Amino acid sequence: MAASSSQNGIQLLLTAEQEAQRIVNAARTAKQARLKQAKEEAEREIAEFRAQMEADFQRKLAESSGDSGANVKRLEQETEAKIQHLKIEASRISPDVVSMLLRHVTTVKN
Repeated sequence: MAASSSQNGIQLLLTAEQEAQRIVNAARTAKQARLKQAKEEAEREIAEFRAQMEADFQRKLAESSGDSGANVKRLEQETEAKIQHLKIEASRISPDVVSMLLRHVTTVKN
């Protein structure tokens, strides 16, 4: 009876060991599946974030490109206005400058 009891004990231990191995394997498989799922989720979030950032960049680039044309036109208008202002001022004071130069050139000092 002792041999039968020890045989049953050994068989019980082998069965328990096999069950434990199945549990460990199932846990390992579940862990690998979860890691794979987490990696896929992270890659998807990264792709979405990258796409959003690229869209924002392209939008800002388009806005600044459009603005640069407007800025160039505005600067050209401002420059032209300043040139016209300088021409008007030069025309206005030109006679005074000419008379002053003539007076200094024709005045003889000892």
